[in-house]
Amino acid sequence: MKLDLPISGYALIGDCHSAALVSRGGSIDWCCLPRFDADSCFGRLLDAQSGGHFSIAPVGAYETRREYVGDSLVLATTFESSAGAVRLTDFFAMRRGGRQDPRRELVRTLEGLRGVMRLRVEFVPRFDYGEIEPWIYRVGATGPMDPTGHCAVGSNAGLLLSGDVPMVPDGAHGLCAEVELCEGQRLRLAMRFVSPEELHAGPLVLPLSDEIDAHRGETLAWWREWASKIVYDGQPGVGVVRSAIVLKAMTYAPTGAIIAAPTTSLPEHVGGERNWDYRFSWIRDSVFTAQTLVHLGCSAEADAFRRFIQRASAGNGEQLQVLYGIDGKRRLTEITLGHLPGWRGSRPVRIGNAAEHHYQADMFGLLLELSGRWSERGNQPDDAYWQFLVETVDCAIDNWQRPDRGIWEVRGEPRHFVHSKVMCWAAVQRGIEMATRHGLPAPMARWSAARDAMRSVIETHGIDPKRGNFVAAFDSVDLDAALLLLPEVGFVAYDDPRMLRTTQAIRHELDGGGLILRYNAADGLSGGEGSFLACSFWLVECLARQGQTEDARKLFERVSRCANDLGLFAEEYACASSESLGNFPQGLSHLAHISAALALGRS
Repeated sequence: MKLDLPISGYALIGDCHSAALVSRGGSIDWCCLPRFDADSCFGRLLDAQSGGHFSIAPVGAYETRREYVGDSLVLATTFESSAGAVRLTDFFAMRRGGRQDPRRELVRTLEGLRGVMRLRVEFVPRFDYGEIEPWIYRVGATGPMDPTGHCAVGSNAGLLLSGDVPMVPDGAHGLCAEVELCEGQRLRLAMRFVSPEELHAGPLVLPLSDEIDAHRGETLAWWREWASKIVYDGQPGVGVVRSAIVLKAMTYAPTGAIIAAPTTSLPEHVGGERNWDYRFSWIRDSVFTAQTLVHLGCSAEADAFRRFIQRASAGNGEQLQVLYGIDGKRRLTEITLGHLPGWRGSRPVRIGNAAEHHYQADMFGLLLELSGRWSERGNQPDDAYWQFLVETVDCAIDNWQRPDRGIWEVRGEPRHFVHSKVMCWAAVQRGIEMATRHGLPAPMARWSAARDAMRSVIETHGIDPKRGNFVAAFDSVDLDAALLLLPEVGFVAYDDPRMLRTTQAIRHELDGGGLILRYNAADGLSGGEGSFLACSFWLVECLARQGQTEDARKLFERVSRCANDLGLFAEEYACASSESLGNFPQGLSHLAHISAALALGRS
């Protein structure tokens, strides 16, 4: 098969614990088990030769079409040739009660649709990001009717592969099979993660064929039940439900954490250094995701994240950091994996993220925004949670005059970013509103004075005196697409003349070939990047709310065409080469897509 496939060529499957990317050609080229942030067991996405894969594809020439089965994350890929047609179905098995007791089972089934087709199956796991070739041995078959399978083990990971495909050794560290599938015939493979404790405990239980088939029905029912909660009255065909399903797939069910993306080090520029690990829970992305799902009627995820961040910060506003591990871990040391060549030679490949050390002032406002929206839905914080919020507001007041790394986590010198200052203002404003709404104790005089002082400074130093638009950082003329978010927190109205001028300046000066770039200032890194899809959708929302509906709709359609055939968005898009860039799929792009669609619907 062709290696280093386009980023947009992949599909996502997952179970709210882990995820995998499946190519159009039926190859699982990225999978981390048993959690989103675990070491990869299939990593061909970042190492085309030695990263490992699990592929099922026809022998010879064929054509492909694929789709998700209804409102689910069950992927159906149809292979067709002159000789026959076969459907490959891929999914992670879901079930009721799986939040704390997941199956951790990836299922692949083959169904003959027409004629006869020959297919090759390759199971080539590589643990620890491709560094470990596993020991593979046969298991099962204690009786004549028992299923058989193989176990691949190495380091602290194990994979149990079973089913009715006759797998045989392919060298010392892989398995393969070639099978002919006739019309009406079905074959199954189930791959389950097994822990060292399970391997030590005794014989492993292999599922029967009818059990594997039943898991498909359970999984479809689970996703359909979740998707049925979505409330959306907008135009059909814009992919809002699909985007919501992607966001749900990026929640880590045991804790309520929400990851930014299920991949690491897919580049923002091919061959460049802007390659980051996104398999963690950023306050920014997670709050945006939670609030977006609330708009669609899915409030449980928002409340779960609210509780997660309180736990992760030890209930102390002063101990907040901008991102956490999906279990709440704080230490996420950034490491370069020198043995990995990266997607299309984009190095370095990184795991962990040094942004754990960044001071980003927007986190205070984001948390108070999330809590404020929760409060507006009729909820009142208890004493412990209110104390946490009071400390967070006080931290915003104590720190708002410090320069920070900003929403984009620049690796250059900290600056007085206007968006960051406004989010500190928002933290105080939401605190005042909640205290007033619920009659809660708070230093209202101090808070009100600080809020007013913040606004005065922002309006003095955060606006270009010549052009009358907001700027990226104090006393600069740079632009930042994050300024499009200022009306969302109530700092300025969408139709305020300053905001109208800001929107038009961003629209024209951050244009990246029909889409929007994040900013136009140096950020401490070499090379460029693609247009940022979330920012482009933010512009859609601003235009829609400013009454420029036709322009908003045209831009929405333009940005929406950057999704792949399954409705999945990457982080960025290279307009010149028409290709997706950055980690994939990207939660921020999907949530901004939903918000823009909702804004268009209201307009």
